[in-house]
Amino acid sequence: MRTIAEINDKIQRQQAEVWTVEEVKARTPELGIAEVAQRVDVITTGTFEPMESSGAILNLGHTDPPIKIYQCWMDGVLAYAGFGAVDLYLGASQPAEYGGAGDPDPSDGTRDALRSPVRRRGGGHVIADLIAGKSVQVRAIGQVTDCYPRASLETTITRDTINQFYLYNPRNLYQNFIVGVNGGDRPLYTYLGCLQPRLGNAVYSNPGAIAPLFNDPYLDVIGIGSRVFLGGGIGYVAWEGTQHFPLQKRLPNDTPIGPAATLALIGDAKQMDPQWVRGCYFSSYGASLMLGVGVPLPVLNEEVVRRCTVQDSEIVAPVVDFSIPRRVRPTFGLVSYAQLKSGRLTMDGKTVRVAPLASLHLSRQVAIALKQWIDAGKFTLTTPVAPLPSDRTFLAQERISSQINLE
Repeated sequence: MRTIAEINDKIQRQQAEVWTVEEVKARTPELGIAEVAQRVDVITTGTFEPMESSGAILNLGHTDPPIKIYQCWMDGVLAYAGFGAVDLYLGASQPAEYGGAGDPDPSDGTRDALRSPVRRRGGGHVIADLIAGKSVQVRAIGQVTDCYPRASLETTITRDTINQFYLYNPRNLYQNFIVGVNGGDRPLYTYLGCLQPRLGNAVYSNPGAIAPLFNDPYLDVIGIGSRVFLGGGIGYVAWEGTQHFPLQKRLPNDTPIGPAATLALIGDAKQMDPQWVRGCYFSSYGASLMLGVGVPLPVLNEEVVRRCTVQDSEIVAPVVDFSIPRRVRPTFGLVSYAQLKSGRLTMDGKTVRVAPLASLHLSRQVAIALKQWIDAGKFTLTTPVAPLPSDRTFLAQERISSQINLE
């Protein structure tokens, strides 16, 4: 019907017709797929949820005398320094090791006493602070060489006083995920938050039918190089995400029944908005990053619209019991996202409260914000340079001994 070049021409002239995916789901039953495909040029999707497999690459700039950073902490959070003299990678889930008033400086050799992180803060909070324009303390130990003679560094940085500062997120936008419950007799503290004993609650993390990848189940219009809304700035699909598993079993409507495709994303953090990038912490589990991501779907044909009509009642997720401490855990079967969003499930004859980790309200707001950008001619689409792989299997470590000799 149309090409991305034709759509971009209309965007630049501010004549493109852009609908959010919720508008498509609401209006297509009345208008029909063919009519919507004729009218609409772009469909916007969005999510706002924890994405702990995220992080930032930073270049501090060279000091005088120069330093080759061996170890580095940013507001007490260890950053990886193994690939350049003043290049760092700060992981969103890395916990703070120190940072309060009176805390020892790890560069004084006291780090061994600080190995048990107790502060409700981590790399995601530092990344969010930098994006918000706040100052961050840097302490570094140098590997002294002839060309890098400096032994230590203590300074304060902001996003405007460093060179590169961009997010590189190895795994974002799970196409689907699990629902966590706890059939045991004590609370469990997990990446889904606290799961209460004896099926006291259930937690899910995907926003369901408005989520980006549910509406392009085989990634037909999303690929490497696709431009996206990332944290309130412009980002791109850099590669397949880690644990990308497009071979997951699927329903007849082509949506997966559990965790499936994922994306690796990249974007300039200096352009991002703190409204859409927030540090968070899961009690007795650790730090993460709440991130807003929006994906535009170009309406190249009627099939794009048909995929976007999927409803919460037509997509499912597995309910997994975390009380069994194994990689493969027992399940209570599949439930629809319509059931999850009702706030109640019935399991083993009892009513179980349900809550989402994703903010459904802010997920909708991401799709709306992206629509507004496109309407204003501020965001054009890109043609993927390569498709994302469709044949990845999901491998596990099967040969690791369960016994560890500490002698």
